[in-house]
Parts: sequence; structure tokens; C-alpha cells
Amino acid sequence: EYDDTLKAFDLSMKKLGLDYLDLYLMHKPYGNYYAAWRAMERLYKEGCIRAIGVTSFSNERLQDLFLHNEIKPAVNQLETHPFFQQQAANAFLQQEGIQHEAWAPFAEGQNDIFNHPVLKEIATRHGKGVGTVILRWLNQRNIVVIPKTVRKARMVENFNILDFTLSKEEMDAIALLETGKSPIYDDMDLPTVKGIGLHRIHE
Repeated sequence: EYDDTLKAFDLSMKKLGLDYLDLYLMHKPYGNYYAAWRAMERLYKEGCIRAIGVTSFSNERLQDLFLHNEIKPAVNQLETHPFFQQQAANAFLQQEGIQHEAWAPFAEGQNDIFNHPVLKEIATRHGKGVGTVILRWLNQRNIVVIPKTVRKARMVENFNILDFTLSKEEMDAIALLETGKSPIYDDMDLPTVKGIGLHRIHE
């Protein structure tokens, strides 16, 4: 709800010890997300947030949101990786000037992604790791990436993606890995939707 969003933001700011946020995202089009978005618009106008966006919104939910509110989301953060490439979403987001941001760029290790023969062959050709190739593939698609790791060596590797370029043939080879569905979870599964919808961070 509107007031709940303002309270959640205030609590987040206290925990972070900051005066403003660069980016604040609303997770999933569940509950009264219109009220939540309008609260976020208020925080944006007040200068508390420099950009507001959403996470895991389908194209139609995203379009519905910005057609009936004042501020268009700056970002839509989506599960995006070689097995679930979000090509239709990427095209729509580029058309609307909304930044596509990838979560789970490594598919959370599903389908043995780091040992996939196509990705390993491309990585070997460039003298890179498979993770670096995946990040470069996303970068060449104009997708912002937020890889997750706790290892310093992997962090360094994740930054070194700009000293090589994937060819059209390599990009096309990765495009063929598309499965059309998430290997991580099914967002049409009712127990999953209920669990996400009832999850509370600040309670």
C-alpha cells in the first residue's frame, strides 16, 4: 500500500544510513502495486530517489503501469541468461527507453551452465572464463548486469569484459541456447506466487 511503501523506504534508509538512493525497485506486480508506485513517484519527486524502477514485470504489466502513472520506470530487472534470454522483453524495453537489467545472469548455476560446451568453446577461443563470456554477451545486448559472487578473483574476472568482443556468429550460437522458460522457478506456480506475494523484508 501507499503508506507501507513510505514506511519501508524510511526503514531501508535508516538501515543503510544514507540520505538518498540512486535506484529503488518494486519487486513483482503483486498486491496494490499502483499505490506502491505512486508512493515511489512521490519519493522521486522529493529527491529521495534518483531513479525508480521495477523487477520481474512482464511487458503488458509494465506498459499498463506507465500508461496510467506519471513516471515511467527507469529499469526493469529480469531474470536473463543464455537459457532464458528475454528477447521480446529486451526489444520492448529498448523501444520504451527503459533499461533492461539482468538478475541471475549465470542462471544460478542451473543446467551446468559453466560447463556448457558452446559457452566453453567460445570462452576458450577468447582466453576467458565462461562467466566472462556470458557477461560480455549481455553487455553487447545493452543489458545491465548484476552478477553475484563473494570471491575476489571472480569479482575481478566479472569486471574484465570490455577487452574483447563476441562475433555475430558467437552471439548467434548463444542465441540458440534459449529454452523459453526459467530453470530457476516457475512464476505461474501458485505456491511460488503466494510465497513471494506474502514475503515481508522488514518484519
